[in-house]
Amino acid sequence: MSTNSLIPVILCGGSGTRLWPLSRASYPKQYWALSDQCEETLLQQTHQRLKSLKGLSEPLLICHEDHRFIVAEQMRQINVEPNAILLEPIGRNTAPAIAVAALQATQQGDDPFLLVLAADHDIKDIDEFLLVIQEGLDHAEQGRLVTFGIVPTAPETGYGYIEATEKLDSSERKGVPIARFVEKPNKSTAREFLQDSRFTWNSGIFLFKASAILSELERLAPEIVSCCRAALEQEIPDLDFLRLEREAFAKCPNIAIDVAVMEKTNLGTVLPLNAGWSDVGSWGALWETADRDENGNVIRGRVIAESSQNCYLRSEHRLVVGLGIQDLVVVETDDAVLIAKREEAQNVKNIVKQLEKTKSPEGKAHRKIYRPWGNYTGVVEGNRWQVKKIEVKPGASLSLQMHHHRAEHWVVVKGTALVEKDGKKNLIGENQSTYIPLGCQHRLTNPGRMPVELIEVQSGAYLGEDDIIRFEDCYGRTHQSTQTEAIRQ
Repeated sequence: MSTNSLIPVILCGGSGTRLWPLSRASYPKQYWALSDQCEETLLQQTHQRLKSLKGLSEPLLICHEDHRFIVAEQMRQINVEPNAILLEPIGRNTAPAIAVAALQATQQGDDPFLLVLAADHDIKDIDEFLLVIQEGLDHAEQGRLVTFGIVPTAPETGYGYIEATEKLDSSERKGVPIARFVEKPNKSTAREFLQDSRFTWNSGIFLFKASAILSELERLAPEIVSCCRAALEQEIPDLDFLRLEREAFAKCPNIAIDVAVMEKTNLGTVLPLNAGWSDVGSWGALWETADRDENGNVIRGRVIAESSQNCYLRSEHRLVVGLGIQDLVVVETDDAVLIAKREEAQNVKNIVKQLEKTKSPEGKAHRKIYRPWGNYTGVVEGNRWQVKKIEVKPGASLSLQMHHHRAEHWVVVKGTALVEKDGKKNLIGENQSTYIPLGCQHRLTNPGRMPVELIEVQSGAYLGEDDIIRFEDCYGRTHQSTQTEAIRQ
């Protein structure tokens, strides 16, 4: 890594509750393809839009350990081998995440530029975005801490604002020192800001040398650096991941980089960014930024819209019919349907809180759950039994495992599976089945080049995902033992 390299630091945290029921804690919005312009996920787009930048190095990604295999798989799909994937045991906001990234990037004595990006933003004008980033590099080279202010298009009360020391002109792409950061204003204040070209929306995009941000963190928030250094020094290599030590990282203050550093430093510079930016923060925002048909509707999936206007209609599975409706958001998933006035749709986050309070499974997880070897989908369940559809990727293998409280019956419906039971191995083809009795050590492997699909029928006194003892696992999960950790895996 050369000293003038540019490392994208992609922050993959957040659960995106305002985009429920699609975005949930188990599979947040950054891992979905939400843009109407391409099939790549928001995370993949975040990396791909940088490809033409000079001196670009492989990205450094920071995510919660629950999502590590999702992140790795989505990078593999776009042929990217990350610089590192750092796993946070718990969320601690952007200041600790950036501190960890800077420490990791300078471990070998290098001093690269760090371009800090959220994984869940959409940018329409990529050429303009890259031109502004390139301009920001000149300021970062001089030791400045650069951020990019979004040129406001409305009196938005949902964003923080940045005030520059002088007027900004996005056509000049000129960097200006930062006067102050302003928290989310009320409507009247937001209207005043809209008329004053010194004010821009706080994008959460940053650019600086690793040494520059570390120096200011040491000066302004030394506890963050010491905790992050301890967590990184005790990291646990886990396949392609670096798992931060839980106890040390938990001691980090839970604080944003804006509050920890940018509001206090005299090195801040803001560049205006007018590139069709959106934080994809709500269904209403998706409607506003997407291409709409002649009736003002945004339609995704199996949808019929008749005599309907200005709606966002999305189907993931079943047919959705909108007849004579206006200004609505309708989103269908396999286990929940959202119907809301478009201007009220962002308040769905309050519904998510209710679901979590009542421990309703729809609040956090989909029926389709992703695993490093593939995925499974809950089909139907009853008293002491449930049915799942399981898909195993080519060459992948479940762990060698055993259950204390349930038996399983597998029926292969596509492909050929290698099944191991108490040390004996057999190939099971389409329309063939096998029985896994309670207490049997078993494993399923896909030895072929096509996905294997099977129907699993579970029966027993307890069917929880934590009833699992792993003896061998190629994904490093045998050390997980508690109920919470087992469910996460």
